[in-house]
Amino acid sequence: MTTITNDYYDVIVIGTGPAGFACAVRSAQLGLKTACINNRHDANNKDTHLNTGDIGTMALLDSAKKYHSLIHEYAEHGIYAKDIKLDLTIMLQRKDKILAEIGNKMIDLFNSHNIGHIHASARLLNPQQVEIIADDTQIKSVLNAKTIVLATGSEAITLANIAIDNEFIFDAKAALNINEVPCKLAIIGAGVMGLELANIWSRLGSKTVLLEAQDNFLSVLDQQISGAAFSMYQDQGLDLRLGARVISAKKSNKTITIEYQDQEGTHTLKVDKVIVACGSRPNTANLAAPEANLLLDQDGYVYVDNNCRTNLPGVYAVGDLTLLGPMLAHKGIEEGIFVADFIAGINNPINYDILPSVIYTEPEIAWIGQTEQALRAMGEPIKIAIYPLNSNIRALAIDKREGIVKIIAHAYTDQILGIHIIGTQASELIAEAVLAMEFSASSEDLARTIHARPTLSEAVHDAALTLKDRVWHHPQSLTN
Repeated sequence: MTTITNDYYDVIVIGTGPAGFACAVRSAQLGLKTACINNRHDANNKDTHLNTGDIGTMALLDSAKKYHSLIHEYAEHGIYAKDIKLDLTIMLQRKDKILAEIGNKMIDLFNSHNIGHIHASARLLNPQQVEIIADDTQIKSVLNAKTIVLATGSEAITLANIAIDNEFIFDAKAALNINEVPCKLAIIGAGVMGLELANIWSRLGSKTVLLEAQDNFLSVLDQQISGAAFSMYQDQGLDLRLGARVISAKKSNKTITIEYQDQEGTHTLKVDKVIVACGSRPNTANLAAPEANLLLDQDGYVYVDNNCRTNLPGVYAVGDLTLLGPMLAHKGIEEGIFVADFIAGINNPINYDILPSVIYTEPEIAWIGQTEQALRAMGEPIKIAIYPLNSNIRALAIDKREGIVKIIAHAYTDQILGIHIIGTQASELIAEAVLAMEFSASSEDLARTIHARPTLSEAVHDAALTLKDRVWHHPQSLTN
């Protein structure tokens, strides 16, 4: 039996990922009576208050980098250690503790803003009603709202020919909880997700093979950056196999045999564990009742206009559910805030052309704006400067000299059209590029901005100086 409650909300948000959380908090700040519905569970099937996104990946990668540096890099600093041991259990516990701490802080925000937090499954019934099913009792009830925001995020893409058991063959989420370091690991997919996981487990000691079906590596990146990344990852010991289409993965005697095809024919690969990391798709299964008539495209994305409005009046969709921008947490956060403001009569449009992207590997990759290949394909007159990190004083001092900063500017107006970085802390360096492009800065503006010395950010400054033929302290930068 379904019960219609007397509770009435100004805003109901379905989903507590970055987009849903931001929307709920901002709605409450604007004086709107708000509820947020979440049905997520952790690896032990315990209720989790919120989806903390990719924080677990970053926490585990930080531990892996420390372990790897202790074994391979600290001796160069005159620091020696013997009998180094890895306690993976403690490492995973640290990751979980960080996630719990962040989740609790988010719940404190919910409580401080009087946001109703409901742990249940939910689906849209119509533009004013949401059906919820309590996970513990399976009792159905209906909540009423003036406005409903869909923010259920995305889920990992699965392969029909690969059976995931999260014991030997893992999805990307479960891959953060593997309880022993595999001697040999295969990752199906060499995109952002696959590379980040490879950077974790290879640093912990796994011999890691990445099988990528596409012939081109990280094709969305500027080709010069993706080429540099491919070489760096190979030098780190990652076995990257492109054009490798996986046919099957079969378990036998605690060993997984993978069969895959490439241009040279059919091959087999024996490994201890397999991670399927083939990207994500919108989590729209059971999001709405059929009679709600919510419009989806053929790939399951929710149709929205430029203001995140669906085809249903008073119903919005944000974050990974839409094609307004890439699947990025910060994009979802901005959309969540935008929708809350929009509901309250405030219109602060999002500039989707100025969205930074980051791959959290070591070295990191970050970029914003157009790639060289895209601009040349459009026939845009451009000028390019490339500054190597091995000429940056701070990078040399901390022995993080691998990488480049690439600036692309319009040949005549000098407006910055794209900045692409591969190197340590690229995720932090890109912020300056975002600000510059948001205000339509020229490379001259960057060149005239004084940067502290010695800092990694000087590499961005020096790349801009390179476009002006004004770099005074090294001969290695390139322009074209």
